[in-house]
Amino acid sequence: MAPSPEDDRLARFPLLREVSPDLLQDAARQARWRKVQPGEVVIDYDDASDDVFLILSGTVRVAVHSANGQEVILGEFGAGELFGEMAAIDGLPRSANVTAVHSAVLCCLPRTVFLDLVLKAPAAGLGLLRLLVSRLRLLDARNVELAVLPVRHRLVAELLRLGRPREDGQLRVSPPPPQHVLAARIGARREAVSRELSAMSREGLAVVTRQSILLPKPDVLRLALRKAMGGDAGKALKKTA
Repeated sequence: MAPSPEDDRLARFPLLREVSPDLLQDAARQARWRKVQPGEVVIDYDDASDDVFLILSGTVRVAVHSANGQEVILGEFGAGELFGEMAAIDGLPRSANVTAVHSAVLCCLPRTVFLDLVLKAPAAGLGLLRLLVSRLRLLDARNVELAVLPVRHRLVAELLRLGRPREDGQLRVSPPPPQHVLAARIGARREAVSRELSAMSREGLAVVTRQSILLPKPDVLRLALRKAMGGDAGKALKKTA
């Protein structure tokens, strides 16, 4: 049997590339495809659903909102990535809210279908384990940063994660996240992020425009972070700037 367009779309996801065609065909028959618009809620916090979502195109944001309206952004996922796997694995309510940032096309897999794929296809199972470990490492890093680093260093750590290398060795974050989004990613106030970006610009550590945030000295920033984690958070960036 020739693969259907749905089979082809599922096979584009890195996690499922080595899954056998028969398993993909079975999953495709039970999958639902959904288009969402910017600002549309895909998953609500504490919801009892347990489907897994694969992102064909677009971007979604994972966040938690406090009772007083404060937002903590846990991450953003784009094409080829997935979300919702935790509830599928442990059967517990959703631990965060997921909202579309840009228009997105999502593949919704029922819990039993997703688990069948990753349990019957060793490559997919290993890929899921690696994904979970990478997210756990990132969570650990952010927890440590929040506990021991001031806003400046938390901002630097996040910009280094977001930056993409250029041929000249500099890093570029483009498009630049709004300051309130950066603040929500690092557990800070927007005013504090604005203040630190301005200071980094004056010190030659960042070039901020509407199109991008350029980090001309990423090695200096990385060294400063290592020193900060070693207990010299108050002086690290100024000494190396």
